Amino acid sequence: VPQLCWLTVKIIGMRNLRKADVLSQTDCYVKLWLPTASCQEARTRTVCNSRNPVWNETFLFMIQREVKNILELSVCDEDAFTPDDQLLTVSFDVAKVQPGEKVHLNFKLNPEVRNEKIGEVKDFTFTMEGSYEETQDVSIGPCCRWGTSETTMFHYMKHSQPRLHMKLPKEHFFCGVCFVCGWKWLTGNVSFLFLFSSCKNLDLRLGFDLCAEEQDFVCKRKKVVAAALKNVLHLDEDLQEDEVPVVAVMTTAGGVRSMTAMLGSLLALQDLGVLDCVLYISGLSATTWTMAKLYEDANWSRKDLRGPIGDIRKHVIKSKMHCFSLDHMKYYEKELCERKQEGHKLSFTDLWGLFIDCMLHHQGSTQKLSDQQLAVNQGQNPLPIYLSLNVKDDFSTLDFKEWVEFTPYEVGFLKYGAFVRSEDFGSEFFMGHLMKKIPESRICFLEGDLLSISENHFYNYIIGHKELPSNNYPALPKKPHEQATCLSVPKGCLSNTLREMMTGRPVVSTYHNFLKGLQLHNKYLENERFHMWKDTVLDSSPNQLNAMDDYLKLVDTAFFINTSCPPILRPERKADVILHLNYSGGSQTLPLDLFSKYCLEHGIPFPSTELRQEDWEHLKECYVFEDSLEAPILAYFPLVCDTFQKYKAPNVERSPSEREEGRVDVSNCIAPYGTGLLTYSEENFNKLLNLCSYNILNNKHLILQALRTILKLRIAVKVKTYTQRVWKTQF
Repeated sequence: VPQLCWLTVKIIGMRNLRKADVLSQTDCYVKLWLPTASCQEARTRTVCNSRNPVWNETFLFMIQREVKNILELSVCDEDAFTPDDQLLTVSFDVAKVQPGEKVHLNFKLNPEVRNEKIGEVKDFTFTMEGSYEETQDVSIGPCCRWGTSETTMFHYMKHSQPRLHMKLPKEHFFCGVCFVCGWKWLTGNVSFLFLFSSCKNLDLRLGFDLCAEEQDFVCKRKKVVAAALKNVLHLDEDLQEDEVPVVAVMTTAGGVRSMTAMLGSLLALQDLGVLDCVLYISGLSATTWTMAKLYEDANWSRKDLRGPIGDIRKHVIKSKMHCFSLDHMKYYEKELCERKQEGHKLSFTDLWGLFIDCMLHHQGSTQKLSDQQLAVNQGQNPLPIYLSLNVKDDFSTLDFKEWVEFTPYEVGFLKYGAFVRSEDFGSEFFMGHLMKKIPESRICFLEGDLLSISENHFYNYIIGHKELPSNNYPALPKKPHEQATCLSVPKGCLSNTLREMMTGRPVVSTYHNFLKGLQLHNKYLENERFHMWKDTVLDSSPNQLNAMDDYLKLVDTAFFINTSCPPILRPERKADVILHLNYSGGSQTLPLDLFSKYCLEHGIPFPSTELRQEDWEHLKECYVFEDSLEAPILAYFPLVCDTFQKYKAPNVERSPSEREEGRVDVSNCIAPYGTGLLTYSEENFNKLLNLCSYNILNNKHLILQALRTILKLRIAVKVKTYTQRVWKTQF
């Protein structure tokens, strides 16, 4: 079957169309949008004052069968003095129609739906919608822009049936010209470059495997881990590379509370010798502040952590008023102006990032994410992984969110298997090619992006929107990669206003979308990895997914679930043991319960985390969960003050004069460790630090038992595999 086919669509008519105007019948027309074939919307003529309009108009599209083609038919009411009203939209999966097949479909109106956003079109000198450039100006005469000839260039998707619009500079005249590849148009020299994209020679990486740099890191780090495990577990023999388990530390958000608590946990892991057993450390929100600060030193985990802890203590206990001084305000303005000139999109999070930088450093830090490669290039430290969410303006986080991970090597989407080098993140891409290099952001701006704030999710319960299959006749055979045909009706003004109020996010970071111009394969829904992270209302609507957006909108993961576990659970990372360090305020089990439910719904291997009734009433310092070979062992550390009240160190009881040091109120969400507090007293800082360190030290036996368990399983699997190979060889 040819991969390029012509799709013929004939719009016949409608019956019993509801009135959109009070005084007259609807003046109705139909728009056809197939973005994988053309960036232009086609439309029928307008039938005036009719409840049963008839069009009998035919449209032709050239489509690629390997691409997911979703045709959207929008019924609109034409208005003379106000913008046209969109009455309803039907989405149809073209894969339902076989080459040479003729199908007649009736769509029964059913007002169950999602909102559709209609973009505003602006007219310029030369405009080609859907191209990377969008608009180009051509200078005719001695001051031409390019060389000695009047030249312009557009990059656009192959077979997209582009339309070039030209507006003469001094005339109110507008014309549209359709052209075929290779045409040269106008008397002047106007040339077009057609960018034929393939999976080779791209400036981004497509695939779900770990990048070559991370694979090299894993090999080097496993040598460090093997030596550390031999030491802490008192092994008689050295471990082979395939016997070394993958141990990860994951953290949760909680403002300065989580930043301080993480330091205490890492200090205890270092004292136990377990820190060198860790391959990955993942963080979000304020724990990324801790990670970024530590990774400024290329050998931080090999040095006594009490040094950087003392430095951070000085910054946490001092007043933050100096960050609002006139000199600092001038500095912020200067930095933001430079960032804008470089080509970055500015947002409030950029200002917040500069404030964090001022809060944690005596002078501004120039470190970038890619600079952290120096801290892992020899496997000397665990690989840091930072987590964020990509969202959409018109959808709540419950309805649309996509996991985005950041490492010193790459930034990318777990769901799409698309990654760019960390130094290229923020630059402009089109069809997988780097079009405009923008300087890499300083890491303080990424710290601002990962700011933790709360969000109201209840819009989903006030005015929900859902998708239901429509009745189409005749029934067509369903193929695995098809989506259900969907009918949608736009919300009213009140609904849209409520949506804006409930889904509005005051702190969203905007970056150029490196997926722009890429097209999803026709069978993308069958991909195992895509399905693993598929959890948005738009996953079956490729026209609405990220390849169509100009920008990424990044927010803190705590908008959805307070966890940094998803990148650790990528099957390619093969995590065996996860040390789950919880620093959230309020319920200590809620983040774990939510993520455990998330994993269960998506078929992600994760141990059951159900607690007994007595544990709900009185949480212990550590729980170990394990239930299958496929799921990692989870050692869960809630933020509780239990035996620390009586003991200042494991098996070292407090004297009466030391009892006050053991009273740490971590259950109060407001004070003294409220998420919104940026300054602690030195006493409260030390109490929280010592508490989190103690909780790790006091449960050393559980951590070591988890390591012994997974090591035995690793060796047992290796022996079993070797035995099976021997038997196959012999017989």
